[in-house]
Amino acid sequence: MKRLLATTLPFMALLSSPTLAAPQQGDMMIRHVSVIDVEHGRANADQAVVWRGADIVAVGPDQAIARAWRTSGSIEGKGRFLIPALWDMHVHFGGGPDLIEENKALLPLYVAHGITTIRDCSGDLPETVLTWRSEIASGSLFGPRLLSSGAKIEGIAPVWKGTIEVGSKADVDAAITRLQQRDHVDFVKITDSTLKPELFLYAVSQAKAHGLRSSGHIPMALTVGQAVDAGISSIEHLDYAYKAGVKDEAAIAADFAAGRIDRAEANRRLDAGFDSDIAMAAYRNFVAKNVFVTPTLNGSRIISYLDRDDHANDPYLAYIGPKLRKTYDWRIQRAAQADAAAITARHEHFERMAAILPLLQKAGVTIIAGTDAGFLNSFNYPGIGLHDELSLFVKQGLSPAQALSAATRAGPAWFGQLNRYGSVEAGKAADLVLLDRNPLQDIEATRAIATVVMRGKAYDRAALDAMLADTKAKVAAWNKAD
Repeated sequence: MKRLLATTLPFMALLSSPTLAAPQQGDMMIRHVSVIDVEHGRANADQAVVWRGADIVAVGPDQAIARAWRTSGSIEGKGRFLIPALWDMHVHFGGGPDLIEENKALLPLYVAHGITTIRDCSGDLPETVLTWRSEIASGSLFGPRLLSSGAKIEGIAPVWKGTIEVGSKADVDAAITRLQQRDHVDFVKITDSTLKPELFLYAVSQAKAHGLRSSGHIPMALTVGQAVDAGISSIEHLDYAYKAGVKDEAAIAADFAAGRIDRAEANRRLDAGFDSDIAMAAYRNFVAKNVFVTPTLNGSRIISYLDRDDHANDPYLAYIGPKLRKTYDWRIQRAAQADAAAITARHEHFERMAAILPLLQKAGVTIIAGTDAGFLNSFNYPGIGLHDELSLFVKQGLSPAQALSAATRAGPAWFGQLNRYGSVEAGKAADLVLLDRNPLQDIEATRAIATVVMRGKAYDRAALDAMLADTKAKVAAWNKAD
């Protein structure tokens, strides 16, 4: 009996060997692809990636995965590069109820450019956008996964529409309760056109106390450090990060709060007062407090250099509805009124802001890629704008790997979702972009998209072109009717 058992066990082990086990079943497989490990900045060659439903279920050497898995379809990735899908962490929808359809037509533009998640930083259509969020999640509306702040918190009678107006701490408490319990927002946006500085800090601290992330525009009467200490989660726009590096920032804030200087004078003093040592200390405090920065460089660049490029012949205007284009006018008109000195100052201001990007990176601040694309922000186009942003990041001193991380890992990190997004691994979301070239060598490769996978569904180049054509046809019809 012992002799029989001894001869039988090796045979049984052979039958149970993984090499002889029945292949597992997936939905789709990409074969012979170089998988980009964004976290470590390297490409792993000749890999296969399998997903089932909306989940990646296997990643590894091509031959081993091909033996272990069977799928109903496959994509040949030889000579191509696979990255986690892109996130645009600062977008807007708005312009009033008459522009709802034109705004909705923007959603496929993000997907067509490899962006499968967007962070809506509030406009004047918050209820509409929250409805889109639910419809996208349920599959009844096509578009990228939408994370939204809902209505922004503001002061009484603010410049911006679509806000929750607050004039007291009780108002702030009610706003936080509404946003969290009724609207189930993904984060809180707080702006400063009429919001009292003390209520800004209170709103930030209450959002944090309720477990909500916050972002916003910091009042001139406060220092950036005060907002950081109150618990703000992300600083939107590079100007505020620059302000944190100004040596007499506190004095400027105090003078502005007391009415001793106006905004123009405050900005003049801020422009002249930057100190790199003070900035690095402030940025290290950002890191300590887990505060991220969304530079939105491309939007600033466009406005700063409208004198050199009026964008009248941009091919991408064919995807922007006529009423949305009309919202561009107020920034265009303001820029057109500038004299030669003001234009020069505008250029110099942008270059000063952009130059701090490497300092943030050196300090260890997590830089988030976000465009500020949407209504009002002239020629800052949904979809392609994110690629322009990444190009600027590299031009200003980031490596391609750092720029790519800003668009693939920083967003998930800010939302606490790196367990689900930001890398091509088993167990992560099947949100992927297949590129013709290596983005670690040239960030422009993010534009060379062969296939986008969103929630487990693959869209090849023909399907992506069809999305673009559909929006273009809608805009053409609106132009004709306008």
